[in-house]
Amino acid sequence: MGRILERAHEIAEENFIAASGPGGQNVNKVATAVQLRVNIYALGLPPRIFHRLKDIAGNRLNQAGEIVIDARNHRTQEANRRDARERMADMIEEAIKEPKKRAKTRVNRLNKTKRLANKKAHGEKKALRGKVDY
Repeated sequence: MGRILERAHEIAEENFIAASGPGGQNVNKVATAVQLRVNIYALGLPPRIFHRLKDIAGNRLNQAGEIVIDARNHRTQEANRRDARERMADMIEEAIKEPKKRAKTRVNRLNKTKRLANKKAHGEKKALRGKVDY
């Protein structure tokens, strides 16, 4: 996992843009927001992890195969850069985790007969709501 994260940091491209929000006059002078771009094809991920990462990225994945993360919550470039890198790392770590297999539930005979009896009673109740034939 560490190798993948290192590779992501190597190929990540950062652009600093003007941010809205808190910062006073500083907001007009300094580009504090960070736009982090990582090309998922260049990461060299195994297919299962690659597809999970694509699903997790959702609409942050563009046509060029780049995951684009905007970080503009903090007042400084460094804090926003750290935030963007952490969010990217969290996304990759989540994709690396193997999802748990769902265990099939087994219904015992008593519950099955109870369920079928309830279905039968419900059906009869609905049948009685129909037109009356004299």
